Amino acid sequence: MRCGGGKQISDSYLAKPLISIVMATFNAENVLEDAIKSIISNSSNNTELILVDGESNDGTLNILQKYDNNITKWVSEPDLGIYDALNKGVKIASGQWVYFMGADDRLLRGFKKMAMHLIHPNTLYYGNAESNGPIYEGEFSKYRLAKYCINHQTIFYPREVFNRYRFNNNFPVHADYAFNMACWGDNTIKKKFHPITIAFYNSHGYSSKTNDNYFSQNKMGLIKEHLGILVFYRFLIKRFRERKNAKGLFKSVNH
Repeated sequence: MRCGGGKQISDSYLAKPLISIVMATFNAENVLEDAIKSIISNSSNNTELILVDGESNDGTLNILQKYDNNITKWVSEPDLGIYDALNKGVKIASGQWVYFMGADDRLLRGFKKMAMHLIHPNTLYYGNAESNGPIYEGEFSKYRLAKYCINHQTIFYPREVFNRYRFNNNFPVHADYAFNMACWGDNTIKKKFHPITIAFYNSHGYSSKTNDNYFSQNKMGLIKEHLGILVFYRFLIKRFRERKNAKGLFKSVNH
């Protein structure tokens, strides 16, 4: 294991509502430096940066060492994938809120603006993101979350959430989706939306190239477990109608 992190954290820094940015990396030399630069430019002194690397064998470690003074803590060691790395990052992080981004994402100016709204300690705050592909913006109800995955780079999680939930490593791509179902289904966690664009999300990354069959097989069960029986049946009816309409369209095309 290799580790580092040279930022000195003063007492005044720790006294502020700290945001921990947690990032998982693996062979990210082509994108990581731009991500770090965007964090330096668009975060403030109440933000710490935690990087968990999966023992990269390209130039990633050189970049981590180059920006050691800008990174609060980094480690490089084998892991079980992205979500295992993020779970490790949460354990290292000390922030009152935790924010996740990928090495190919970029913080935007809205990050600082959103940080000013982080007031209530048991509230999950979220906003919007830009992307180079399809993305769902705006407020998310339980039912909307059953239909669509909320963008992970729009959410600031209160620390309390991680005392109850962790990312499930059995879902290699959509562990964040399952995690957010648990959060939205937990009525003790308040959710507050602000129409602020926080980050640029790269939709052509790992999740766009990898299937998560285990999540697909378990999605209905997760909806029922976390989002409730009414949302489950409403989603079930929607899926039935979509499949029925698709069959009707197929028949009309083939006659």
